[in-house]
Amino acid sequence: MFFASDNASPAHPRVMDALVRANRGHAPSYGEEPAMERVRSRLREIFEAPEAAVHLVATGTTANVLSLACHVQPWQAIYCHREAHVQMDECGAPEFYTGGAKLVPLDGEHAKFTAAALEAALAETPEGFVHAVQPGAVTITNATEAGTVYSPAEVAGIAAVAHAHGMALHMDGARFANALVSAGCTPAEMTWKAGVDVLSFGGTKNGLMGVEAVILFEPARSWEFELRRKRGGHLFSKHRYLSAQMEAFLEDDLWLEMARAANAAARRLAEGIRAIPGAALVHPVEANAVFASWPRAGHRKARAAGAAYYLWPFNQSLDGPDDEPLSARMVCSWCTTDADVDDFLKLIAP
Repeated sequence: MFFASDNASPAHPRVMDALVRANRGHAPSYGEEPAMERVRSRLREIFEAPEAAVHLVATGTTANVLSLACHVQPWQAIYCHREAHVQMDECGAPEFYTGGAKLVPLDGEHAKFTAAALEAALAETPEGFVHAVQPGAVTITNATEAGTVYSPAEVAGIAAVAHAHGMALHMDGARFANALVSAGCTPAEMTWKAGVDVLSFGGTKNGLMGVEAVILFEPARSWEFELRRKRGGHLFSKHRYLSAQMEAFLEDDLWLEMARAANAAARRLAEGIRAIPGAALVHPVEANAVFASWPRAGHRKARAAGAAYYLWPFNQSLDGPDDEPLSARMVCSWCTTDADVDDFLKLIAP
């Protein structure tokens, strides 16, 4: 009954097998191995983007901050949601890697902001005024930190505003596969066809040991990305272990299979919670995360039985009246089973 994070799930056996195969013999370094070219070709095929530049890094933070650094100057602003990972969970890395670009957080329900909210924020940014930061880039998270999903139409609306102000649109896709299977669209429809300029294509949260792809739909920035990756200390010498993971991830659409399994587990969990007296969902369940509340007594039982999940927000206490509701975050992964879900639901029910 482990729902703390999909980060904590194991790598898929097919990924581990691929790493074992990649470990045989010698291979060129720094991304020159043949597997990297196969990964690049496959991602271009999946995204219907034959000219896209593809680069691999080991962490989602690296993917996000190097992507943004290629699109902003130090005196510019990066617009994001107030609960976005770049704002809440990257320890100032966006500011560090961009040389000081300012994050400007926007509000919006369920961790999503709208095109109108972005337009309103830009109206407060005096372009051409030397004393103010200038518009630089926009970043959206899909799936969001609340487990919700931006539709292609919502992405396109935000992209239109960003581009009208000369800004690039970055998508933090740490859980891109979960968002994609939820939205029921193609990778191209979710990204460049909707106006996304650069995507952090996540793998670590969806069954990989540790690798993310950066896909630059405008390949002219590829060389700058390579230089920033090297200068930032994120160019792997034994790069074949990154490309081996990503190649296995993409083979026979394993990445979509794992995302569908995680999303299905979250739906099962959400449906079960809705049936519990005194329980409620906090956010719509559109990907693989469930935010919900239920009486404190159920939390005590679950914790005593060893269930792993987070009270959300963290500052809630298990001490107090049994019937008082506490909210929590639960994240399902590719290997979450029906039994995991059902056993957990039995514990939190009265």
